[in-house]
Amino acid sequence: MIYLSSFQFSDKKVKNPYIYPYNIFSQKYEKLLLFAPITVLYGGNASGKSTMLNIMANRLQLEGHEYASCNRFGIEPYFKNFVDECAYTLGDDDDGRQFWAVPSKSRYIKSEDLLYEVKKIQQEQILEDGYIYEHIRRGMPKEQREALKNSNQMIWQMECIKFAQEKYSNGETVMQMLDDYIEPDALYLLDEPEVSLSPENQTKLAESLNRSARFLGCQFVISTHSPFMLGTLNARIYNLDTKELEVSRWTELENVRYFYQFFEKHRHEFQ
Repeated sequence: MIYLSSFQFSDKKVKNPYIYPYNIFSQKYEKLLLFAPITVLYGGNASGKSTMLNIMANRLQLEGHEYASCNRFGIEPYFKNFVDECAYTLGDDDDGRQFWAVPSKSRYIKSEDLLYEVKKIQQEQILEDGYIYEHIRRGMPKEQREALKNSNQMIWQMECIKFAQEKYSNGETVMQMLDDYIEPDALYLLDEPEVSLSPENQTKLAESLNRSARFLGCQFVISTHSPFMLGTLNARIYNLDTKELEVSRWTELENVRYFYQFFEKHRHEFQ
């Protein structure tokens, strides 16, 4: 499903070349992204992929978006101005009618959010608050929440969560959390979701995202430079290391080529 069809980043020029986030895009010739069911923003450090996701999340007002400021240059709200200058188009439903908004369940999920949640749920005293908050987020009425707090279901669920934290690694916990966060029929912006995951789990995550896009009506925009994610995702890949924001094959990307050359250099050690 295509909920977000395109996103046009601001092409406005400002006098100071160091003002964020205008400085991220000042050297880009192309500022328009066209989206597939899965779209990847690839790039090295400081390429702007996380900034792009956060700008989109702010413009779309997705849960998880973060406001950014640049107070070194006075009181002008440059980040807000930039976001307001961006434009987007939405996709069509199965009957060919354009969506009027992205689904309300849509979210912007960052790797640090996931790691922070892992750390939180490892602290027993806040397990209950986190569990209740998730029900609040999903719209459970207050009376039902109060009943849940004192129920056997709550006690059983807390024991399950504590057992899971003892049994599984941080990476496996992140995988489970992503499974819990991602619901059908929604748009998800994921910023380096593979952080803390082993190569095997990175591949499993990518396969899970492929299934969610194909069978559950989800759309993903993902920032990553993991060769295991890039090689597994059925995605349109934008190379942010180019000024034209080129659409590239995963085997053409610098980070992937580096891995390939490294293992080629050590091929004899595997034989």
